[in-house]
Amino acid sequence: MRRVKTGLVLAAALVTAGCGSGSGSGTTPATASAPSPGGTWSVLVSGSATPSPTPSLGSARPTAGVTASLPSANPSCTKAWPATDPVLIPVAVTPIAGGFKVEWPRQYDSNYRVTAVPQKLVSGAQPAPVWKNVPAGTGCTISATITGLIPGAPYVVWLDAPNTGYEADGTRHLYSGRSGVVYPK
Repeated sequence: MRRVKTGLVLAAALVTAGCGSGSGSGTTPATASAPSPGGTWSVLVSGSATPSPTPSLGSARPTAGVTASLPSANPSCTKAWPATDPVLIPVAVTPIAGGFKVEWPRQYDSNYRVTAVPQKLVSGAQPAPVWKNVPAGTGCTISATITGLIPGAPYVVWLDAPNTGYEADGTRHLYSGRSGVVYPK
């Protein structure tokens, strides 16, 4: 290791040493004259250049349409739920007169809440959704009925399962779901 004065001497040392050439020719950097008191010093270490990292393209992910593998308290549950998104709980919505029947797979003994959010454009602040609380239940699926909606108007049904817990690595279990745009009868 050799100490050199920063500035022009350092630049000269790098140029004469063939900075990053990796030739291993054995040339030594230029030496500096005696340092002035209180000067700034840098330490140069001989070595060779390292290649830049190459990005990895990764592997392909499975596409939607695969059946979701969701936990259930009852192993005899046989209904297959389509995996529309790896993060969302699948939700089945059936239009009824002035509302919807909503069904989803039971998750981790969590309680739930469900709402239908109007999709009509509103100027200004949006109205807060009115949530309906739903207990965890014991079967394979949970269902709730939402009523009091405008027939033929567009809605999106939201589902929230706030007590689904966490995986060992700290990520949340599936805890929400939503439908596409649906219309009550």
